[in-house]
Amino acid sequence: MPPSNLLAATEALLFASDQPLSLTLLSESLEVPAEAVADALNELGAAYARRSAGVELREIGGGYMLVTAAEQSEWVGRMLRGKRRMRLSRPALETLAIIAYKQPVTRAEVEAIRGVDASAVLATLLERNLVTIRGRSKVVGRPLLYGTTPDFLDYFGLKDLSELPRPEELRALVAAREPEQLDMMELEVVSRVASDLAASEAASGAAPSRHEIEPLEPGEREPAEEPGGEEPGDDGPRQAAGTEPRDEEREAAPAEDPEVISEPDPAAS
Repeated sequence: MPPSNLLAATEALLFASDQPLSLTLLSESLEVPAEAVADALNELGAAYARRSAGVELREIGGGYMLVTAAEQSEWVGRMLRGKRRMRLSRPALETLAIIAYKQPVTRAEVEAIRGVDASAVLATLLERNLVTIRGRSKVVGRPLLYGTTPDFLDYFGLKDLSELPRPEELRALVAAREPEQLDMMELEVVSRVASDLAASEAASGAAPSRHEIEPLEPGEREPAEEPGGEEPGDDGPRQAAGTEPRDEEREAAPAEDPEVISEPDPAAS
């Protein structure tokens, strides 16, 4: 039976969810046509805007979600300071930004840009479902091609990939999301990568190359990472796939890819 107060029921579902809710899911849950839910969503969004509410309704990754209003981000940030959830490290953010702006892209291309081995970072991004394997490139060797996922859109508060911001828009993007999801380090890393990629393409004068995607064979397992070894375009040192650096190697080398996800340093809060 449909709810007697569709507007209130829709708001309750949005409030209870920590993920964007699709129009189809809302329609099925409320047992009302999608058109009626869309009207309720529009009415809710307009009501929040009229009264300058502390939350706003945003379309993110193909669904709808209640998020903190940009004007109130400072106060939410103060409350959550020192209590932020685990977030992506600098190497992971750099890799994710390269994939987002150049997808579909091979591991060798990511490594050529970053100058270091990316297998450990890619494995973690795959595990976190921020990156997926799109298929294989039709170039020699048929390397795997990587792209972003709906969870990536959710993490950065994007409706779809067409909303990927230009470097100058990144500061506005972070203001529109809940402050515990993106911090200044993340903003600076993604902005720098986007700027560097844009400058590189402008300097080359050539249109960026696009891979022709070949789907994985039926029944072919999607590997967490590609086989180790030298590949065309490799610029940095390599760690054999499936191995971890020894303790002395960790201490001697800069803290790069092996530690991909890290919690904020309480001392820095």
